[in-house]
Amino acid sequence: MSGRHLLDTNIIVALFHGDKEVQARMGKSPEVFVPSIAIGELYYGAHHSSDLPRHLAQVGKFAN
Repeated sequence: MSGRHLLDTNIIVALFHGDKEVQARMGKSPEVFVPSIAIGELYYGAHHSSDLPRHLAQVGKFAN
């Protein structure tokens, strides 16, 4: 395995929730890629969540 990772939305959400195993793997990876569709899905989820401001800020920080 090359150590490069393409993240899907579920993995990104796991990172948001502090999943230690996912954090450990990402910390060891020399390259991490995020498809633009995953960013769109995160924004969609934030707009349909119960805490819009917090989730929008979280997605915005991640996207930057």
